[in-house]
Amino acid sequence: MPTVQFATDVSRSARYSLLPICLALIVGGCATTPGYELQLAAADSAVANANNASTQRDAGAELRVATDKLASAHQAADRRQPERALQLAQQAELDAQLAVVTARSVRSLRAAEESQQAARALREELERAGGR
Repeated sequence: MPTVQFATDVSRSARYSLLPICLALIVGGCATTPGYELQLAAADSAVANANNASTQRDAGAELRVATDKLASAHQAADRRQPERALQLAQQAELDAQLAVVTARSVRSLRAAEESQQAARALREELERAGGR
């Protein structure tokens, strides 16, 4: 009989040690099932955040690419093509981020050019005032 008790103890401890693993697999399985839907939501959010007057003006081409890929991702999801939907949604999110970064870069370059022009004008004014 002691072997039965030992086996019960082992299986009980084995069950308790496997419980976190089983829970992780269950939760992980649930999280990966609608993966493209979560990615679509992330892409929707990224494109919506990128879609503003500044980005439209300074990175319109990049924003259009993101918007087009997002529309294609939704079409793929509607056609029950989850792999394609996931891929396009990931690309749309990255393209939206690229549009935001490009727009910031353009604004930064514009500000730098304006600062250089102001510094040049100030230098010229100082040279004229010093020559009097």
